[in-house]
Amino acid sequence: MTVAGAVANPYAGEVALVIDGERHVLKLTLGALAELEAALETGTLVELVERFESSAFSSRDVLALIVAGLRGGGWRGQATDLVSARIEGGALGAARAAAELLARAFMAPGAGA
Repeated sequence: MTVAGAVANPYAGEVALVIDGERHVLKLTLGALAELEAALETGTLVELVERFESSAFSSRDVLALIVAGLRGGGWRGQATDLVSARIEGGALGAARAAAELLARAFMAPGAGA
Protein backbone atom coordinates (compact mmCIF):
# COMPACT_ATOMS: atom_id res chain seq x y z
CA MET A 1 0.00 0.00 0.00
CA THR A 2 1.45 3.36 -0.95
CA VAL A 3 -1.38 5.66 0.08
CA ALA A 4 -0.34 8.95 1.67
CA GLY A 5 -0.90 8.75 5.40
CA ALA A 6 -1.33 4.96 5.31
CA VAL A 7 -1.34 3.51 8.80
CA ALA A 8 0.48 0.28 9.57
CA ASN A 9 -1.32 -2.30 11.68
CA PRO A 10 1.28 -3.98 13.92
CA TYR A 11 -1.18 -6.77 14.79
CA ALA A 12 -1.27 -7.69 11.09
CA GLY A 13 2.54 -7.69 10.93
CA GLU A 14 2.74 -4.33 9.16
CA VAL A 15 5.47 -1.71 9.49
CA ALA A 16 5.40 1.84 8.10
CA LEU A 17 8.40 3.33 6.33
CA VAL A 18 8.73 6.71 4.59
CA ILE A 19 10.63 6.51 1.29
CA ASP A 20 11.19 9.65 -0.77
CA GLY A 21 8.61 11.43 1.37
CA GLU A 22 5.91 8.83 0.74
CA ARG A 23 4.64 6.61 3.54
CA HIS A 24 4.56 2.90 2.65
CA VAL A 25 3.12 -0.04 4.58
CA LEU A 26 5.38 -3.09 4.53
CA LYS A 27 4.27 -6.64 5.29
CA LEU A 28 5.93 -10.02 4.92
CA THR A 29 3.24 -12.15 3.29
CA LEU A 30 3.94 -15.78 2.43
CA GLY A 31 4.74 -14.77 -1.14
CA ALA A 32 7.01 -11.96 0.07
CA LEU A 33 8.80 -14.41 2.40
CA ALA A 34 9.35 -16.82 -0.50
CA GLU A 35 10.71 -13.96 -2.60
CA LEU A 36 12.95 -12.92 0.30
CA GLU A 37 14.32 -16.44 0.67
CA ALA A 38 15.14 -16.51 -3.05
CA ALA A 39 16.79 -13.07 -2.84
CA LEU A 40 19.02 -14.21 0.02
CA GLU A 41 20.54 -16.85 -2.32
CA THR A 42 22.31 -18.47 0.62
CA GLY A 43 21.01 -19.28 4.04
CA THR A 44 17.52 -19.58 5.41
CA LEU A 45 15.02 -17.25 7.03
CA VAL A 46 16.03 -18.73 10.40
CA GLU A 47 19.64 -17.70 9.71
CA LEU A 48 18.42 -14.23 8.73
CA VAL A 49 16.55 -13.92 12.04
CA GLU A 50 19.69 -15.06 13.87
CA ARG A 51 21.77 -12.42 12.07
CA PHE A 52 19.36 -9.70 13.16
CA GLU A 53 19.23 -11.02 16.73
CA SER A 54 23.03 -10.91 16.96
CA SER A 55 23.35 -7.60 15.06
CA ALA A 56 25.38 -9.42 12.39
CA PHE A 57 23.09 -8.46 9.50
CA SER A 58 24.33 -6.78 6.32
CA SER A 59 22.99 -3.88 4.30
CA ARG A 60 22.02 -6.52 1.73
CA ASP A 61 19.87 -8.23 4.39
CA VAL A 62 18.19 -4.90 5.20
CA LEU A 63 17.53 -4.11 1.53
CA ALA A 64 16.15 -7.60 0.86
CA LEU A 65 13.77 -7.29 3.83
CA ILE A 66 12.61 -3.80 2.84
CA VAL A 67 11.97 -4.90 -0.76
CA ALA A 68 10.09 -8.03 0.37
CA GLY A 69 8.02 -6.00 2.83
CA LEU A 70 7.19 -3.40 0.20
CA ARG A 71 6.20 -6.13 -2.25
CA GLY A 72 4.03 -7.77 0.43
CA GLY A 73 2.40 -4.37 0.93
CA GLY A 74 1.50 -4.11 -2.75
CA TRP A 75 4.52 -2.28 -4.20
CA ARG A 76 5.54 -3.50 -7.65
CA GLY A 77 9.06 -2.04 -7.81
CA GLN A 78 12.46 -3.69 -7.73
CA ALA A 79 15.46 -3.37 -5.41
CA THR A 80 17.19 -1.20 -8.01
CA ASP A 81 14.38 1.37 -7.58
CA LEU A 82 15.67 2.00 -4.05
CA VAL A 83 19.33 2.62 -4.93
CA SER A 84 18.95 6.40 -4.77
CA ALA A 85 15.83 6.51 -2.59
CA ARG A 86 15.81 8.66 0.53
CA ILE A 87 14.62 6.56 3.48
CA GLU A 88 13.46 8.45 6.54
CA GLY A 89 15.96 7.80 9.32
CA GLY A 90 18.66 6.81 6.83
CA ALA A 91 20.40 3.45 7.05
CA LEU A 92 19.59 3.13 10.75
CA GLY A 93 15.89 3.80 10.09
CA ALA A 94 15.87 1.19 7.33
CA ALA A 95 17.59 -1.37 9.60
CA ARG A 96 15.10 -0.70 12.41
CA ALA A 97 12.14 -1.10 10.03
CA ALA A 98 13.62 -4.33 8.62
CA ALA A 99 14.18 -5.79 12.10
CA GLU A 100 10.67 -4.80 13.20
CA LEU A 101 9.19 -6.28 10.04
CA LEU A 102 11.02 -9.56 10.59
CA ALA A 103 9.97 -9.71 14.25
CA ARG A 104 6.33 -9.00 13.43
CA ALA A 105 6.25 -11.62 10.69
CA PHE A 106 7.13 -14.34 13.19
CA MET A 107 5.29 -12.97 16.23
CA ALA A 108 2.79 -15.35 17.77
CA PRO A 109 -0.83 -14.17 17.52
CA GLY A 110 -1.81 -12.28 20.65
CA ALA A 111 1.77 -11.37 21.48
CA GLY A 112 2.50 -7.68 22.03
CA ALA A 113 3.24 -5.44 19.06
